[in-house]
Amino acid sequence: MDKAKLRRHIHQLKKQYSSEDLRNKSLKVIEQIELSSSFIKAETIMCYWSMTDEVFTHNFLVKWHDKKTLLLPVIKDNLLIIKQFKGEKLMKPDSRFGILEPIGKEFTNTDKIDLVLVPGVAFDKNKNRLGRGKAFYDKFLPKLICPKIGICFDFQLIDKVPIDKYDIPMDFVISENFSLA
Repeated sequence: MDKAKLRRHIHQLKKQYSSEDLRNKSLKVIEQIELSSSFIKAETIMCYWSMTDEVFTHNFLVKWHDKKTLLLPVIKDNLLIIKQFKGEKLMKPDSRFGILEPIGKEFTNTDKIDLVLVPGVAFDKNKNRLGRGKAFYDKFLPKLICPKIGICFDFQLIDKVPIDKYDIPMDFVISENFSLA
């Protein structure tokens, strides 16, 4: 299956679940993340402010932002940059996707990032990731030397994700019932 067809297929699967179902599934994913040694040891974590069809991260970010340095992606000039999350009140909607983004200055010291939690449309048993097709993460992830954890729902784990030379594999993938290391 090519990337476009796979994205449509996963989109159809997501439609089978209510928002409440996805939130409940998200709780299991977040619980596994919080129990992982990578998370426990990490002081600076890059995450994302979830869209409605992604593993829900809002409560996780609010819970941990006073205990760890949390960074979120911001799209600027078709590139992904990162800014520190300092609470929901210090965020504004972006103009392209309507996703809340932190306000403030860009965080540029990527060597300080201990862990990155990466959303995706689909992941496979070899920890390959299929994104939304804009390559924002694929351009950014090579700058990082920390572990990369792909997070998703069980139905987003498939046998084989189509990849090309620019796609960045994950070090781990966590879903509500599976963990691939």
